Amino acid sequence: MKNRLCDLLGIQYPIISGGMVWCSGWRLAAAVSNQGGLGLIGAGSMHPETLVEHIRKCRQATDKPFGVNVPMLYPELDKIIDIIITEKVPVVVTSAGNPKTYTQKLHDAGIKVLHVVSNTKFALKAQEAGVDAVVAEGFEAGGHNGREELTTMVLIPAVAAALDIPLVAAGGIYDGRSWVAAMALGADGIQIGSRFALAAESSASEAFKDMARSMAEGCTVLTLKQLAPVRLMRNKFCNEVLEMEREGRSADELRMHLGKGRAKKGIFEGDMDEGELEIGQVASLVKQPETVEDIFQDLIRSYKTATTRLFNQI
Repeated sequence: MKNRLCDLLGIQYPIISGGMVWCSGWRLAAAVSNQGGLGLIGAGSMHPETLVEHIRKCRQATDKPFGVNVPMLYPELDKIIDIIITEKVPVVVTSAGNPKTYTQKLHDAGIKVLHVVSNTKFALKAQEAGVDAVVAEGFEAGGHNGREELTTMVLIPAVAAALDIPLVAAGGIYDGRSWVAAMALGADGIQIGSRFALAAESSASEAFKDMARSMAEGCTVLTLKQLAPVRLMRNKFCNEVLEMEREGRSADELRMHLGKGRAKKGIFEGDMDEGELEIGQVASLVKQPETVEDIFQDLIRSYKTATTRLFNQI
């Protein structure tokens, strides 16, 4: 497949894996890149020395382009950026912050920069900041989300109409049908998070993967809106947060209850009661264990089936 996103990133298919905390280590990133997409290492759950290890192992495992996702609300950002530049990572995807902060510095080092947004206003600001492409993420997505609760179906055509640079659709993307839909709405490519988070190569615990694959529709909820909106699987911790919100508890009380390390406890360590279990709505469609290769084969097969079906109806 050839389009401007593939040309920009040097990849075969316009498919990017999400840079998901406690899921997106070097194994997942390398597997996605080896299948022709762009694999991302999630720096949000890594200390600087851990990130160096994952970048180097990823480079040993693939000779294809890969990238690092950098949530800008995390500490030690200057160290993280310097590591990325020193290690000559070809692509960086920034999120949760001002895209102006590091874009020029990364460009000066020859690195492509994408930025994740949740509305058209932020997409335009990212374009003005000089990023190479924008990832627009609908509120179906797992993890941290936009306060506007714009769905992917509404968000993508609005952002596509406003931008001149390539656009990547994220949030609720599962198979070739949603890939075709995203392209029809004006995207140049897709980012898949939850399905890759549950793949064999993901760093997430097997307990987390098993629970997510057993979800029914509606088993996730967008919560913690007073702090930073995040989509979670319903469990003991999530239900406690929902009850606190119903009681009108303060942001400080919610922050104290959240504490530190909740996502690691749930996603990585497998505490399904007390952990913060970040996952997207689309996880309810994943029922069986699968590898990244399995996912790509299904994506390509179902993309071809969906496009053939559409063309035959014209």
